[in-house]
Amino acid sequence: MTKKQKRTMLRIIIAAVVFAVGVALGFVFPESEEPFKPLWFVRTAALVAAYLAAGYDVLWKALRNIAHGHVFDENFLMTVASIGAMIIGEYSEGAAVMIFYQVGELFQSVAVGKSRQSISDMMDINPEFANVERNGDVIELEPDEVEVGETVVIKPGERVPLDGEVIFGASGLNTAALTGESALREVTVGDEVISGCVNTDGLLKIRVTKPYSDSTVSKILELVENSYEGKAKIENFITRFARVYTPIVVFAAALLALAPTLVIGLSKGDWQWGVWVYRALTFLVVSCPCALVISVPLSYFGGIGGASRHGIMIKGANYLEQLAKAQTFVFDKTGTLTKGTFAVSESHPAGISETELLSYCAAAEQLSNHPIAASIVKAAEEIPKAENAREIAGFGVEAEVGGRKISVGNSRLMEECGISLTETEAAGTIVHCAVDGEYRGYILVSDEIKEQSKSAVSQLKTLGAAKTVMLTGDRKITAEKVAGEIGLDEVRSQLLPDGKVKALEELYNAKPPKTALAYIGDGMNDAPSLARADVGIAMGGLGSDAAIEAADIVLMNDNIANLPLCVRIARKTRGIVMQNIVFALGVKLAVLALAAFGIGNMWLAVFADVGVSVIAILNAMRCMRISSPR
Repeated sequence: MTKKQKRTMLRIIIAAVVFAVGVALGFVFPESEEPFKPLWFVRTAALVAAYLAAGYDVLWKALRNIAHGHVFDENFLMTVASIGAMIIGEYSEGAAVMIFYQVGELFQSVAVGKSRQSISDMMDINPEFANVERNGDVIELEPDEVEVGETVVIKPGERVPLDGEVIFGASGLNTAALTGESALREVTVGDEVISGCVNTDGLLKIRVTKPYSDSTVSKILELVENSYEGKAKIENFITRFARVYTPIVVFAAALLALAPTLVIGLSKGDWQWGVWVYRALTFLVVSCPCALVISVPLSYFGGIGGASRHGIMIKGANYLEQLAKAQTFVFDKTGTLTKGTFAVSESHPAGISETELLSYCAAAEQLSNHPIAASIVKAAEEIPKAENAREIAGFGVEAEVGGRKISVGNSRLMEECGISLTETEAAGTIVHCAVDGEYRGYILVSDEIKEQSKSAVSQLKTLGAAKTVMLTGDRKITAEKVAGEIGLDEVRSQLLPDGKVKALEELYNAKPPKTALAYIGDGMNDAPSLARADVGIAMGGLGSDAAIEAADIVLMNDNIANLPLCVRIARKTRGIVMQNIVFALGVKLAVLALAAFGIGNMWLAVFADVGVSVIAILNAMRCMRISSPR
């Protein structure tokens, strides 16, 4: 609890104790209820003191708002109802209304605080300084003063201030604040690091690759600051509803107080002001829309805050609502469902061993910077020394290894070597090898499927996904193999960026009525599709800036398993919102009817207002509690 919340709680406790004393005096000395007797003064003074201790701030807000022209709000309703109750002699009920109202407000404040804490944990990623090497010295600068290409020194326990590449040292990085993952990420020379992580043990030096304004931490903070600008349709409706509803119930209460009294008084001469004013005041207390006005935004706030604890950044409540309705899920392939890194998946030697085939290919490829070459080098157990290596653009590489001519590349290179090949269909990139002009087999290099992809798609189908589709620019055979292994319903391959958007339009037009379409991608070429979908979801850790900017939701840890988790959070939040709306309106309408006919009293009205608000707030707080499936 904050200091302000603790002060409020202390004020409520003091008011409750004084209120209990006043009520106890009424039970012990019932004859003192007659005005102007000493015990009546003591009892009344105790109840008024309890009322003022609990609600002086509500009275002040009501007066201040009236002075500024903002009359009809919950402060006005509480003030009129509670003071009116005291005017007609119901001091205990007037004080009780204010005390319980403040209890509800305290619950709201604590609930919002818990959700805000989840968001503020993300804000803690902002680095305060950077140790920069300049002219042989290490100086401390603001992160936005560091230039691209400069060297930053990061000591154990310090936060990585900017995105860069490790040029010295090895360490484990704590990425929990960014991704929600507790496991350390081991980095060494040549690895990329992103700002916001904490260096846990070894000394690191990094070469800055992005200015602070374009760094990961800057982008995240921008997302956090703007995450509540988008309001959900239901939240907008509740705001408009409260503006119209509040003046209507005030005039209805006035009518309830005056009309029956005048009709009965004029016709029968029995002026029952106290009876109908009491009913009108009860009507006012019941009618306060606090439960709706508080709980609906709080539910979405809690959903966004709960998602942030798992490394999921949601830019607005409206996107959370759209995701709850999503039944069509469209995926990019590379970097989204696959790792985006190549690895040797198969080896098919001809006349030599598998080890020899990999060694020859790795020896020829070791000087190349191509990702496929790197994957072959990584897969080889032994890499002999190569000489006279040369790269032939569009064909492959040639080199001499132990006096033998090694040719490694595509089928066109084999044709140049005079080797005729039968076309091989495989899901991946085929790298052929020839030794001294004789064919010695091929290696299949393919993009690795993420371990969580199949499970994520399966969970989406369990959650009711009507269709799962993959759109990719990759070859048909590769795309179909990946889609088959993961369990997708449909795949469209060999698409350019504009082709992806066109395919997305077709899927959008074919989606079930009153449902939404979600697109999940990570690359710059995914930005148009992310922007076009009902809800765009980007992979944030390694995704391009364009994709993150265009997306509505960002999975900061690049973990596709967080997609079904995000859907569960969205649907749970929407379900809780609907529960609160139905519960609050149902109880209020019932008690309003009872109050109008004189069946319900002020205590029942207190429950219908404050009690319903507290229950709705406690229900809304459930949005913050959702765990990842094991």
